[in-house]
Amino acid sequence: MIGYGAMNLVMTATPLAMHSAHFDFSDSAFVIQWHVLGMFAPSFVTGHLIRRFGAPVIVIAGTLAMTFAVGANLSGGTLWNYWFGLVLLGIGWNFMFIGGTTLLTEVHRPEERARVQALNDLLVMSMVTVSSFGSGALHHALGWTSVNVGIVVPVLIAFAAAVWLALARRRASQVTT
Repeated sequence: MIGYGAMNLVMTATPLAMHSAHFDFSDSAFVIQWHVLGMFAPSFVTGHLIRRFGAPVIVIAGTLAMTFAVGANLSGGTLWNYWFGLVLLGIGWNFMFIGGTTLLTEVHRPEERARVQALNDLLVMSMVTVSSFGSGALHHALGWTSVNVGIVVPVLIAFAAAVWLALARRRASQVTT
């Protein structure tokens, strides 16, 4: 939920920020095209990475990619800042979304599957709706910096939760061996 909402907030505001910075529409299209590639191209390996390192570690990697995306977005106003920031944002979303979805499949009994998935979908899409509508308003009222800074705390919360889960699993595996 956090990964999708954070990604959507920044992605939706990016063309607005680029327009405000006097970039051409073709530049915004270029950045968004590469962002979409960053979102979906890692899917070819994300499952393998999850099997190798575990879902919490991949979620952690996703939160780090999103944090670096904020850094890239705020470190300058060139086309390459937007491009690099949005590619990292897409990769971060991929790792957080697939890692989180994998974790979701591990935390319920089979008879709970439909309810858990339904609640997850409701929460994720509600967050996407809020971030879609809020993105333009936030950018208009407070600017590009605020849009980016706005995702830092939620992403850090996801980071802390994933680190806690990874450490708890590690301790549990050491106790059973």
